[in-house]
Amino acid sequence: MVNALGEPIDGKGPLSVGDNPHPVRSAPPPAHSRKRVGGKLDLGVRAINTFLTCGRGQRRGMFSGSGVGKSVLMSMVARYPSADISVIGLIGERGREVQEFIHDDLGPEGLARSVVVVATSDEAPLMRRQAAYMTLAISEYFRDQGKDVLCLMDSVTRFATAQREIGLSAGEPPTTKGFPPTTFAELPKLLERAGPGEAGKGTITGLFTVLVDGDDHNEPIADAVRGTLDGHIVLERAIAERGRYPAVNILRSISRTMPNCNKDEENNLVNRARRYLAAYENMAEMIRLGAYRKGTNKEVDDAMNYYGPIEEFLRQDKNERTDLAGGYVRLAELLGVPWT
Repeated sequence: MVNALGEPIDGKGPLSVGDNPHPVRSAPPPAHSRKRVGGKLDLGVRAINTFLTCGRGQRRGMFSGSGVGKSVLMSMVARYPSADISVIGLIGERGREVQEFIHDDLGPEGLARSVVVVATSDEAPLMRRQAAYMTLAISEYFRDQGKDVLCLMDSVTRFATAQREIGLSAGEPPTTKGFPPTTFAELPKLLERAGPGEAGKGTITGLFTVLVDGDDHNEPIADAVRGTLDGHIVLERAIAERGRYPAVNILRSISRTMPNCNKDEENNLVNRARRYLAAYENMAEMIRLGAYRKGTNKEVDDAMNYYGPIEEFLRQDKNERTDLAGGYVRLAELLGVPWT
C-alpha cells in the first residue's frame, strides 16, 4: 500500500529505489504501435465473464450510484483475475472503508498479488489527482516488464472532482455542472494510458468506476468516460434493492470487444439469454399485473420460464468464483443448449 507520492503506508518499511526513473504523468503508447486487444481475461464473476467478456487490454467503466455494490464487485474482480498483477487506486475513498476493503473485501489472497494506491477524501485535491496518475504509472511499470496488469480505479468521478477543485481555484471558468474545461481534457489523458502495450510489452486492462450523480447515467462525467472507454458495466439500484448482487443490468451493459473475443457458439448462447431477458422486461408490467395470458406469445412464454433461472445465474456471493468455461457450461445447461 502506497500513498499518492508512492510512499509506503502499510508499515512494511521503505521501498528500494530503482535505477531508472519512471514518469508519473506520461503519454499513452502511440496508437499505430499498440497491439490489439488480446484474448479473454478471466475476472471470476459470472455476470461479467459470460455476458460481458473482457479482453486483455480492454478499458471499461463501472457506472453506479452510491451504495449499489460497486466496491464489493471491484473486490471480487481484484481477488480472482487471471492477470499477473492488480494495481488498485482508491481515489477519494472514505478513510473508514480503506481497511475494510483491504482486509474484508480484498483479503490476503487478493492483497498478495496487488499494489494499492490510497488517497482518502479528506486529502488535498492535488493528492487525490496525483493518486490517479500514480495508479497508472505503477501499472505502466509492470506492463513494460511484459506483465498483464489489471488496473482498478475507484473512482474516476473523484479524480474529476479533484480536478474541478484545482481548476476553479486557478481561475478557470465553470462550464457543465461546474466542471472547468481542464476536467474533460484530463479524463482521456488518464484513461488512454490503459490498454494494450507496444509489441514485446504487456497489457493494462482497465476497470474504472464512475459514481453517477443522482443515479443519472447521462451526467457529464459519466457521459465523457463512457465515450472514451471500450464498454461499460451498469449497476442498477432497483436490482440491488431486490437483493440480487452483483446488481449488473445486463441489458444496459456492453463490452465492445466481446464479439471478437468469443466463438460463434458462445455469442449465440449469450444473445439467446439476452433475448429472454429483453422479452421479459418488455412485458414485465403486464406479467406482474396478471394481464398477460400464457400462450399469447411463445417468446414471452419462454422468457417467463427462463427469467428466474437466469437471474439466479447472475447472482453471486462475493467469496464465490466461477471461471470462464464454467460460466458458459452452466448457462448452456440452464437454457437446455447442448454444450461441449
